[in-house]
Amino acid sequence: MASTKRWTADDLPDLSGQEIVITGANSGIGFEAARKLAQKGASVVLACRNLEKARTAAAQIISAHPHAALEVMQLDLAALESVRNFARCFNATHQNLHVLCNNAGVMALPYRRTADGFEMQFGTNHLGHFALTGLLLEPLLRTDGARVVTVSSSAHWMGRIQFDDLQSDRGYSQWLAYGQSKLANLLFTFELQHRAEQAGLSLKSVACHPGYAATNLQTVGARMQGFWMLEMGMDIANRLFAQSAEMGALQLLYAATAPNVDGGDYIGPDGIGEFRGYPTKVRCSTAARDRATAQRLWEISERLTGVQFRFSV
Repeated sequence: MASTKRWTADDLPDLSGQEIVITGANSGIGFEAARKLAQKGASVVLACRNLEKARTAAAQIISAHPHAALEVMQLDLAALESVRNFARCFNATHQNLHVLCNNAGVMALPYRRTADGFEMQFGTNHLGHFALTGLLLEPLLRTDGARVVTVSSSAHWMGRIQFDDLQSDRGYSQWLAYGQSKLANLLFTFELQHRAEQAGLSLKSVACHPGYAATNLQTVGARMQGFWMLEMGMDIANRLFAQSAEMGALQLLYAATAPNVDGGDYIGPDGIGEFRGYPTKVRCSTAARDRATAQRLWEISERLTGVQFRFSV
């Protein structure tokens, strides 16, 4: 009879000697993932925009796990100069990278632009991580069986890549822009896997989504717009309906470490509607598997970021 045991953080393997980078590791899912990975012996880089918050998060982890190997590094995904600086510093001090967790993101913000003029959600969630992955490709390719794990969302189902208006110059819907960025995350994941396979590499590119997890993502947009009643409502919904950030992090942890994960997999919760639950392989939209769209988006992303992927060490 097949086992029905659900995967939990207790199933994490010994990660001693592994180098792992997690973007947005100072709070929410990223923090919970960093805590568990460090507990299992990994050397974890907390790549965060706010260094003060990152240092506080690191101190909390070390307080519970005094032998945790943590490093705090500044990374603002909404500024390509910061992405390049991070990659330059990391590459100068690390030979290998076992797992890159493209976790940080923004959700349903009022219209904003990045330092480079991109719509904030597309620029941060997709282009920032696209550039980061390309700039960290050398240590990834030097590491046998390395993984790139990119966090998407169920919101990708409503996403459409607006090639004629990627930066929402002609009109902005905060949720449609979010959906576009999360669809872009999946297109990137699957195209990266395809290109790695074509090059005969062992690199695995995997995507995941946390379901409805209680983090500050849900309230930031409302706060930025001054909609305090909406912010309060989102906070109440988090408390009543969402699973914890610790449970949401299980999908990321599974995608990053489980031995039965294949390149091109998409991991999400096993509960009804994928809102909550334990990690399992889940479906994605047909649009997310469209190679023509993925190739076109890849080429545009290389041009916009100035980062080209070279699949050789």
